[in-house]
Formats: sequence, C-alpha cells, structure tokens
Amino acid sequence: MTIDDENRPARQRITLTDISSRAWEHPADRGALTALRELRGFDDIVRAFFGMWNERGFRLSYLAGSIRVDHRQYPRVHQRFVEAATTIDVAELPELYVSQSPMINGQAIGMDKPFIVITTGAVEKLDDEELRALLGHEIGHVRSGHAVYKTIMMILTRWAANVSWLPIGAITLRAIIAAMYEWWRKAELSADRAGLLAGQDPAASTRLLMKLAGGGDLSQIDTAAFLEQAAEYQGGGDLRDSIHKIGMTAWSSHPVPVARAAELRRWIDSGEYGRILGGDFPRRDSDGNASVSGDVKAAAGHYREAFENSPDPLVTLLRRFGGGAADLGGWAGAQTGKAWAWASTAAEAAGRAARRESRPADRPGDGPADGADSGNGGNGGNGSAGENPPA
Repeated sequence: MTIDDENRPARQRITLTDISSRAWEHPADRGALTALRELRGFDDIVRAFFGMWNERGFRLSYLAGSIRVDHRQYPRVHQRFVEAATTIDVAELPELYVSQSPMINGQAIGMDKPFIVITTGAVEKLDDEELRALLGHEIGHVRSGHAVYKTIMMILTRWAANVSWLPIGAITLRAIIAAMYEWWRKAELSADRAGLLAGQDPAASTRLLMKLAGGGDLSQIDTAAFLEQAAEYQGGGDLRDSIHKIGMTAWSSHPVPVARAAELRRWIDSGEYGRILGGDFPRRDSDGNASVSGDVKAAAGHYREAFENSPDPLVTLLRRFGGGAADLGGWAGAQTGKAWAWASTAAEAAGRAARRESRPADRPGDGPADGADSGNGGNGGNGSAGENPPA
C-alpha cells in the first residue's frame, strides 16, 4: 500500500443486494451459458475423458506452494477481497491464494468448489482500488459459473484437437473450437463488468487494464492516450490489419487489453452501469425464469449490432458487398446451434462411457480443474488473462 492509499478517503460503495450474475454477463456470454446449463451430461464428459484428474489435487498444489489469504496472511488482500465480495453480495467467499509470479494475473479454478489465485505481481503492483477490481473480476467468474464451464470447454477443445486428424470433421472441429474461444473472450468481458461493480471505480478498472498492458508504473502513461489506442486498434488501418487481428484473437482466450478497456467504457456509456447502481438489476430469485431462447436472441442481437456498427475495414467491406447485416444473426444462431448440437452429442456419448466405467466400482472423484482467469500463471490452471494479459 502506498502513502497515497493510506491518505485517500474511503470510497463509499453501494451494496448490490441479491444481484444476479445476469446483471453483468455480456449478452454473448449469457446466451452461451444458458445453452450450456441446458445440456445434460456435461459433467460426465469431464469424468469420462479425464477421470484421472482430481480437483483436490489442484487445490493441494496451491495449498503446498502458495499462500492462502486470510486475516493473518496478506491481510490487505483479504480486506479488499471481503469488500469486493460484499459489494456484489457474495456471502460465502471462495478460498483465495497468492502465487509467486512477477506478472499481474488472476484465475478462478475448479468445478465443485472453485477457488481463486492471484499473483504476487498483482499484490505488489496494484493499488487498493485496482486490486479490488481484479478480485471482483475473479469473483464474477465464480458467480457466473465460468470456472466450471471454462474447465469443461478446455477439456472439450483439447479432446477435439486430439481427434482432429480424423478425415471427417477436422474443419468442423476447428470451427467449434474457435466458437468456444469466442465465448471465452466474452466471458472475460463479463468478468470485467463484475470487477467494476465490485469496486465501483471506473478509473481504477481502466488503470488495471493499463497495468496489464504496460506493467505496474503508470506515471508516464495517459488514460486518454490509452483509449485512443483502443479506438485505433478497433477501427484503424486497412484490410491487412483486419486479417492480422483475426489471427491475433481467433485462438486466444482473452480480448486484448485495449479492446477490454473500450468495451468497458461502452458499457458505462450505455447507462447500464448507472442503472445497476441505481438498483435496477435482475435478482437471484428470478434466475430460474431465465429464457434460453431469449438469451440466445440477445446474443444474436449483439453480434448483429456489432456487425452493423463496427468500423473495422474488413467488416465494412462485408457490409458493403456481403448483403448487409440482416442475415448475420441467423447465421450466428445457426453456427451456435451446430456447436451446441455437437457438444450435446459428445456429452451423451461421454455419459454412456462414464456409466459403463462406473458399473464395477464407484465413479471416480471430482473432475479436473482449470483456471477461469488470467493466463498461464499458477500450478496447473489456465484462466482469465490467458495468452493476453489477464484479470
């Protein structure tokens, strides 16, 4: 903690009582999550294909080689953790560990009982407001179920990659993997919103992304110039730049930091952030009424709107010569339907395999765990910041 942190007056945050994770979930993320939750047998995939892995082993690796945070160990981090959780009304805190790494990073890991890991780089380089945003980001992943579904998606994509040599369906499998990564990137945008709601300091959330992009020292970095970078990245250049951006992001689990900053700014400017702080948000007791078709339509609407308004040169060309955006939502819905149909078939096959394996003896223990956040930091998780800077 710096001297400035000690002298800064405490920020008053609004407690968002009974807030549902749907309040912060990006439309494309929420549509995919709703569809996933409707699929039966997904847990069987994990146990059937990766039954030798055990969530307890992942937790033990951090218990053995990292610091578990509480009021005695990293008390500053623990206090920010409690504050972030309280603001978005999370009563039961996941376990939190600090792992040795100079990178600013964080991840949510696990299926049955997810836990959170952040790095020493985050502890040392983030001020209190930025740290609260990072911890809120990770709590958002846990509350949305990303830790569970990202683990399953990672296993599915690895399995798909292992059988992609088969003559049938290799291209289809790669398309499905690309679609899964697209969902993963949208889940990161959801968690960025959760981090903002937990900290309720837009400047701190932007600074966090700036530090992810350029390190811990912001004394020579300007917020306005950083957002100008974001605008140039999203709309500048020519078709060659568009092709390069596709190559940079198609197989990445995380949007680039400037894009994340711009997306968070758009969400604030849309008025949604202010409405939530004013008490206009979905409650948890209404989660059971969520409509699968409504969420999928909202996801298609997001892609249609993005297509219609994108300044990207390639998208502009497609709008001009590709028949416009009218059919984009239908195309996206069709492709999503194919992906989920494939996943459902895989789930059913995995379920049958798991049941056959479990007949002689009890089913093996918990499924595997992988990071829902950050990058490759930690003892076996992948997660929220991934190939690109995390959080």
